[in-house]
Amino acid sequence: MRKVIFGALLAITFVACKTNNASLGEVVKVEGENFVAKNVQSYDQLLTKLNKDGKVDDIVVEGKVTGVCQSKGCWMTLISSTNTDTPPIFVKFKDYAFFMPLDLAGGKVVMKGSAFKEVTSVDELKHYAEDEGKSKEEIAKITQPKEELKFMASGVQILKYK
Repeated sequence: MRKVIFGALLAITFVACKTNNASLGEVVKVEGENFVAKNVQSYDQLLTKLNKDGKVDDIVVEGKVTGVCQSKGCWMTLISSTNTDTPPIFVKFKDYAFFMPLDLAGGKVVMKGSAFKEVTSVDELKHYAEDEGKSKEEIAKITQPKEELKFMASGVQILKYK
């Protein structure tokens, strides 16, 4: 009986991962926590909440990936899918437990987690610039800490891309 129940749960999970998130697109892979994409907020809605409250917990957001750590996929940057003038949000993954495909830039994701504002040190900014493959000249220009929008994702649904 346990095998039947386990098999049914596995099948449901597989189907859930391969179904559409309304008009968002087909989920091709889930990294981290497997979650149901309910009450999905646009990136623009997240920005409004973040600017008002400074921190937003337990939110599900969709957006467009603009960059991924080229060392191992341990972070990504995200902007609005519809408004490319939005500031990017820097996304890390809870407990360093999962990573993104290195070729994900340009793709769309739905992610669950918490958003906040934080000051990033010069050393950390330089480290991320190295991970992104920036030149030594570009890295040398980083001389001031920077307040950034950040997101700690507990799970990411990667939508069909490429």
